[in-house]
Amino acid sequence: MGLETIIVLALIVVAGVLFLTETLSIDLVALVIMATLILSGIISPDEGIAGFSNRATVTISALFVLSGGLFKTGAANFAGLFLSRLGKRSYWFTLLAMMLSIGALSAFMNHTAVVAIFIPVVLDIARDIKASPSKLLMPLAYSSMFGGACTLIGSSTNILVGSIAERSGVPPFGMFEFAGFGLILFGVGILYMFVIGIRMIPDRGGERRKTLVKGHYFTEIVLQPKARFLGKTLLESPLVRDLDIESLEIYRGETRLCPPLSAVVLETGDLLRVRCDVENIRKLQELKGIVLKSVLGNTVAGKNEDGFLVEAVVAPDSMLVGKSLQKVRFRTVFGAVVHAIRHRGKIMTDNVETTILNPGDTLLIDADPDILERLRDHDAFVVVSEVQLPTFRKSKMFVALAIVAGVIVSSAVGLLPLVASSVIGAVLIVVTRCLTVHEAYNAIDWKVVFLLAGVLTLATALEKTGVALAIANLLISAVGAWGPTALVSAFYLLTSLFTEIVSNKAAAALLAPIAIVTAHSMGIDPRPLLMAVAFAGSVTFMTPVGHQVNTMIHGPGRFRFTDFVRVGAPLNFMFWVLATLLIPRFWPF
Repeated sequence: MGLETIIVLALIVVAGVLFLTETLSIDLVALVIMATLILSGIISPDEGIAGFSNRATVTISALFVLSGGLFKTGAANFAGLFLSRLGKRSYWFTLLAMMLSIGALSAFMNHTAVVAIFIPVVLDIARDIKASPSKLLMPLAYSSMFGGACTLIGSSTNILVGSIAERSGVPPFGMFEFAGFGLILFGVGILYMFVIGIRMIPDRGGERRKTLVKGHYFTEIVLQPKARFLGKTLLESPLVRDLDIESLEIYRGETRLCPPLSAVVLETGDLLRVRCDVENIRKLQELKGIVLKSVLGNTVAGKNEDGFLVEAVVAPDSMLVGKSLQKVRFRTVFGAVVHAIRHRGKIMTDNVETTILNPGDTLLIDADPDILERLRDHDAFVVVSEVQLPTFRKSKMFVALAIVAGVIVSSAVGLLPLVASSVIGAVLIVVTRCLTVHEAYNAIDWKVVFLLAGVLTLATALEKTGVALAIANLLISAVGAWGPTALVSAFYLLTSLFTEIVSNKAAAALLAPIAIVTAHSMGIDPRPLLMAVAFAGSVTFMTPVGHQVNTMIHGPGRFRFTDFVRVGAPLNFMFWVLATLLIPRFWPF
């Protein structure tokens, strides 16, 4: 055994320990591996940094931008609103709808982005139906993996394995090549969660969703002709049904309508005075056909897509005391809009613009970042809290959907390679202003990029030093006598175990080159072995560290390590058996 081989094997062991113990972040570990391999002379500097320009790294970076475009334009938010509505009717129907919709979105969006969007939705649903969030959060994470395994772009592991395969001369993976077996796993996974899994998830209580800017406000909304719930009663509208907003008064022209307000049939132009918290005020802005009266005719705010909601208390000697917002020309002077007022915990019953302000009154102000600095420095009030809640460029929604559809179709029909179509799509997302350049950079998970670059360097070293061949010969001698199907089973099991201990991308980068060398040594098509690696790295349920989405739900659901083992181990076993039996049928040797 040569010195280079010893160094590479030692690096694999050290990397595994560091990944497992989390002594260093996984992206830093990958870069340390890269630097060590270059310093030792095992690989050249050009080979060392080649991972940054690898197809997988570039493609995944571009797909992060595409996912960011779908999020920022609100394309994924409709499913969240739909689930919020269902959540008040039936837990089981909501669970099914959630898993199906999450799976569908995850087939074309980054897992992490999808789960990040739906965690607050799920927490709200759990609160509304008085259920434990853990009973919804684990199905949320698992279904995102079910769906992601169905397409090439649904899982970064699929893209990574495909890139390593293509570099070794294996024909590229198709966009929907994974769909046949992936849909079987999807169906089996949902059935398992309904029949067995959901009963094994412990009731951990979970954390209630906390509003960053606390307290309830009084504000006014005006119904526009585009409101879909015109002609329905207030009780049937999304204001009560979905947002639980308390309506205090309804005005039709100059006439105040008489109670019971829940039976009032809503019409265009109706003005509703409502009480709600700050998050629901932002949700009101997202409802079609709803306009806050404070922004009617206003060109300063209300269209601010990067704005902050600021809670500011009127100072004792403020210029605002004893005056109304209208009288001090608040919009003109400060360049911002007051959406709501709270008077020492009491509800204001006059118009926001004409309410006489007192010391201690709290204003909910919508301002962009530049104006926010002016508000902080002004002695008229004290900024006590602020939060940048998600706002959506809904006018760009169909543009973003069209771009993503173009990326998928052009890759699926072979018009462009995935790396080319995804980069072009990412550029179009920015050029069409679905995302700003700054938002595009922020949409990329740079830890993933550096991790990929580092582990791809290690994959190159495995091939170059002959370590991949040595491990392949060991596998062949151990299970090769039982035939190629046994090798598929072995690679799936190894990848699954490695993924649970380190990370799915690191496991795939290590085992994909070994799978290719093993197949060539056996004289079989490497595709079945590569598919075993790809699927095992994409669907992993047994620990909170094996996949990012498991890590994301760990805290909000108050899960313990053993919870994932209890629910995920049987699912891992079932998928391993299915992979052993069916991968050779979908991809013959």
